[in-house]
Amino acid sequence: MSTAIAVTSADMALPPHDERTLPAVVLRDVDRRPLEHALAEMQTLVEQHGHVIVVCSPAAPTAVQRRLHTLRSLMESDRIALFRPELPPLGIAVLARQLRQLASCDISPGVLASAGRLLVHYIHAGALLGSVARLDRVPVGLKSHAKSWVPGSQFGVLAHPEPQLVRITPEAALPGPEFGTWMLVAKGQLPSDWVTGTLAPSWKAQGLREVPLPAESPGWWGTGKMVEFCSYLPDLSVLYQLVTSVRRGSCHWCGIDVIGDRCVFCSVMPPVHDSPPPEQPENRTAVG
Repeated sequence: MSTAIAVTSADMALPPHDERTLPAVVLRDVDRRPLEHALAEMQTLVEQHGHVIVVCSPAAPTAVQRRLHTLRSLMESDRIALFRPELPPLGIAVLARQLRQLASCDISPGVLASAGRLLVHYIHAGALLGSVARLDRVPVGLKSHAKSWVPGSQFGVLAHPEPQLVRITPEAALPGPEFGTWMLVAKGQLPSDWVTGTLAPSWKAQGLREVPLPAESPGWWGTGKMVEFCSYLPDLSVLYQLVTSVRRGSCHWCGIDVIGDRCVFCSVMPPVHDSPPPEQPENRTAVG
């Protein structure tokens, strides 16, 4: 029984990277359908797969996020994990696909859910923007805001792992990964020449593929004049080695195997034990 990896829209279900990649479960219109229909769908998923990991973008509509929490509360189940990593939409889609790859392996549901928090650190996500005037998810200085009103200005922005912003010039560069990755590119209303011809070679991308721009991307980046990009580890063998090399533990609340310091299914942190008070020296009275 394989753990189900669910996403909240079809454009977040990227094409399989290899023949082992499991299909994503798309929770279509989860906020618009009658509650009883969405609840029945989630119950069926849990019955069929045992556990469900929902990967949701922070840019998803508030109604979607609220409905997911409602479903989990109504089912009173620790078999549903709601995972909302702080990544742009294309990075969310990439991470969901990596979990779909790993779901085909002999990895327990708790470790698989925890793996998402580990794999986030190996994703570089950003965009080429025609304006940063409405960009509020990455720090932008006043000078960049002013330059964004100059016709023809473009900006390279790295949102993760460390926010960076540069104005596109012949010398412009963004810090990339120090390990071999592939790059995924999603075109909006800008040419992608700088991303594919300059950035990808400077990051030593071992492969490059294009996908449609996620519907949530313009809202996340504050403009439709953009090209979103994301570098990632594509090989299942590498992902598997990363995840299985981390020490495992057990959640003290639900007992499921996890890696890291938090169970994604029951959202419980490990208990904090107070340190014992320092030993006081004995008060001895000298005998004369």
